[in-house]
Amino acid sequence: MNFKTADLCDAFGEDAQIARPDFRSYGGVEHCFGKIRTIKLDEDNSALVEMLKNENGNGDIAVVDVGGVHCAVVGDNLMGFARDNNWAGIVVNGYVRDTYITKTIPVGLWALGTYPLKSSKKAPSKRDIELNFSGVTFRPGEYLYADHDGIIVMHRNVVDIDTHMKK
Repeated sequence: MNFKTADLCDAFGEDAQIARPDFRSYGGVEHCFGKIRTIKLDEDNSALVEMLKNENGNGDIAVVDVGGVHCAVVGDNLMGFARDNNWAGIVVNGYVRDTYITKTIPVGLWALGTYPLKSSKKAPSKRDIELNFSGVTFRPGEYLYADHDGIIVMHRNVVDIDTHMKK
């Protein structure tokens, strides 16, 4: 898989939603893409733990909205679960920790920043819902592409398994 989000925007810009440049890469891959699966948390990451630990990701991307609350909802343990269960990546509208280890795990991880405090257990989550943040609407089943230049979302897959763009 060798695409660049800049090239995808050049080729398919009218179809792409481009996230504001709020996110940094903390994972062990340079880029990733896959179908979007969403989860909305309120500081409590237990549903995200269950999702990454117990479900086959099938190369999908977990898009997590924590609303920017100051707590880390992903760290080295969750990244290990994501790796073991075939998740391509995780995008967090919030914070992560253990980044010295997460950068060694071959799963994409994009977040607003780092924060050393783990999440507390406060409220239930919502899954497979439309999420809106960073100027983008994230819908389950659409496609997310991420690299060091940014994050884009498209209605369809435009990169095949051999990483050649499809028109």
